Amino acid sequence: MRMITKRGIFLWLLCILFAAGTAVLVVSFVNNGSDWAMKRYNKHMYHNGELIGAGTIYDTDDVPLATTVDGERVYNESRTVRKATLHIVGDKKNFISTGVQSVYDSRLTGYNLMFGVYNLKRYGKGNDLKLTIDSEICKTAYEALDGRMGTVGVVNYKTGDIICCVSNPTFDVNNVPDDLETNEDYAGVYINRLFSARYVPGSTFKIVTAICAVENIPDIFERTWDCSGAYQPEKGVEITCNADHGHKINFKDALAKSCNSAFAQIAIELGEEKLNATAKELGIGSVIKISGDINCYPGKFVLKNTAADKLGWTGIGQGDTRIAPITMLRIVSAVANGGQAVSFNVVKSLASQAGNVLNITLPANKTQMMTPETADTMKSMLRYNIKEQYGDYNYEGLKLCAKSGTAQIDSYDEHNIAWFTGFMDDEACPYAFVVAIENGNSGSRTAGPVANKVMQAVAEKYRK
Repeated sequence: MRMITKRGIFLWLLCILFAAGTAVLVVSFVNNGSDWAMKRYNKHMYHNGELIGAGTIYDTDDVPLATTVDGERVYNESRTVRKATLHIVGDKKNFISTGVQSVYDSRLTGYNLMFGVYNLKRYGKGNDLKLTIDSEICKTAYEALDGRMGTVGVVNYKTGDIICCVSNPTFDVNNVPDDLETNEDYAGVYINRLFSARYVPGSTFKIVTAICAVENIPDIFERTWDCSGAYQPEKGVEITCNADHGHKINFKDALAKSCNSAFAQIAIELGEEKLNATAKELGIGSVIKISGDINCYPGKFVLKNTAADKLGWTGIGQGDTRIAPITMLRIVSAVANGGQAVSFNVVKSLASQAGNVLNITLPANKTQMMTPETADTMKSMLRYNIKEQYGDYNYEGLKLCAKSGTAQIDSYDEHNIAWFTGFMDDEACPYAFVVAIENGNSGSRTAGPVANKVMQAVAEKYRK
């Protein structure tokens, strides 16, 4: 009897272990099945390490950017479009981690938990993905960069739909250079600079400091500051300015003329606690998720026990601050949209090979980054920048509100990052933009004309 009891207990233990193992296997399969299916040794999906078994990726106008034909991945017929959309579409081997071919690989191949890749074997390719990206605007942006390293981004600040995402250096997926891994001209080629670059913001960060000042210094518009071409804090390194702005420069002119002396003094007065709080409210240091799935560089902004001179440098956009251009694009979008930032998105829809619309969850979050009153004040100041400093005639018909920046990497001008960011104050054409060009020298003179070319094309096509 004892022997039978022991055997019974042993059998029950085996059953429990079997059930537990089965449960673990099922859970693992549910959670990781798509990852297992997308391994490069799966010949239904890959050939020689290159993705082949995926559906068509379309731009917003139904222009095919990538598709599968007879077991081979085929990209847009235009070489320029292929290069302009590389970082949003992705490369054949999925080295560009933020490309939709990498992020949405299982959806593009049509994998599902019940049938695996049955539809892929049946149709020869997977599901179709339609993007918000406009290949025509991307082409214009790529040509405007004229071979320079950097990025251009354009978004509808009401809907969050990104219509332009261009990063350079790039390459043609149909003719991959042999020296892609060794040639310095292709440095960082797999990085989407709009989403992942870690740039010094330069004077575009004065938008952040200005927002903090508007919210924390009640008489900011009644104040003036001295500028003799530099500002010397009580202790520390002198903060140089780009010009001698005189002894009574007001707040609006300090932003328009990008006066380092005034903004360093403002930053020091605000102090690290207020600047930290504003930077956090504006999303610096937080991950932006494009379409809920594509992670962007969160940025770096930390002030702690900071000396006055470093606090001043930080307030003008130098120092240790690092941001991705997408973060600055989101900030100016919030200014344009009454202080509210909407979720950014590059995906419009997903459909099966049979043409059936498939469910894809896209975030529709709204974050109040600043009060509507602060947003209106900043909009007025950024519009003043264009009218009084950069010249409306340089951006004819666009009604731009913008700020330039020239971020110094070292003492040599040619190593600067040229920034220009802002938006069209136009309900019929609600688009914001960011341009960042490496080794670009002046923001307004280098990045400004690029922004003008791109936004003129946007206005011509999208203005209602």
